Amino acid sequence: MAVYTEVSDEELEAFVAGYDIGEVLSFKGIAEGVENSNYLLQTDRGNFILTLYEKRTKPADLPFFLGLMEHLAARGLACPTPLHGRDGRSLRELCGRPAAVVSFLTGVSVRRLTLEHCASLGGAMAEMHLKGADFPQSRPNDLSVAGWRPLFEAEKDRADEVKPGLAVFIEAELAALERAWPRELPTGLVHADLFPDNVFFHGDKVTGIIDFYFACTDALAYDIAICLNAWCFEPDGSFNATKARLMLNSYRKVRPLSAEELNALPLLARGAAMRFLLTRLYDWLNTPAGALVKRKDPLEYYRKLRFHQGITGPGGYGIE
Repeated sequence: MAVYTEVSDEELEAFVAGYDIGEVLSFKGIAEGVENSNYLLQTDRGNFILTLYEKRTKPADLPFFLGLMEHLAARGLACPTPLHGRDGRSLRELCGRPAAVVSFLTGVSVRRLTLEHCASLGGAMAEMHLKGADFPQSRPNDLSVAGWRPLFEAEKDRADEVKPGLAVFIEAELAALERAWPRELPTGLVHADLFPDNVFFHGDKVTGIIDFYFACTDALAYDIAICLNAWCFEPDGSFNATKARLMLNSYRKVRPLSAEELNALPLLARGAAMRFLLTRLYDWLNTPAGALVKRKDPLEYYRKLRFHQGITGPGGYGIE
């Protein structure tokens, strides 16, 4: 369960008094997520999400994240909208942690992804990219190609505890990615963590995108590559090219992709798989036994990376 910081009734009451959102009726932790402490806050005026930002979220980045959500919401994207307190501030402090209250979105994150879910996701992702195009701030992607080797070096000596030979595999793949990583693709604001649990649906239609706390400035196609990994593999590990084709074609109906972006997809997908392989590897090796956060298997992304190594062009993802 993603609640690292417990909030007492007295602390909550004092905090909520700083907003014009009514009286607290209920307050409970939310199990989803691994980075921050999240609570569902119900008052006599509605439902809200209270987030306390934990150690892995840099306080200096929070104005960017909150500002981006406000920007996207103002342009009609269904995403959480930060609430401003009576003093006009959206970023506050609770229990010694930076904290914010955002609007509550209806809908559900789905576990069994259908072709229709993937198609709807493609269009919603493209809309998010277009609506973020005029956001005036930028933030480098600390978890892109320049950040992978430091992550690996920190765990290099223990990688083979997860799989024999894993360290040698990662070393060779990192070198290949560093040599060939595309640097001239169209860039903009990307979500960078657009997994199914961060997208809400009503039926087959996307109704909301949440958790922008990895958002950054990067190649727009890198977001697509993350989604190829997160949305288009079946539970048995097989790749569903039909899901990929529908997602990509729905995206292209809203924001056309250049030939350079399409041709870069296999390499970008390898890089996206490397990013999650490395962060999962770190968590796997460093999460204490008995911790409330469930560790995610890094080898899932090792296998996905191996798949993308065999793809030579966009045809491998079901499109011409």
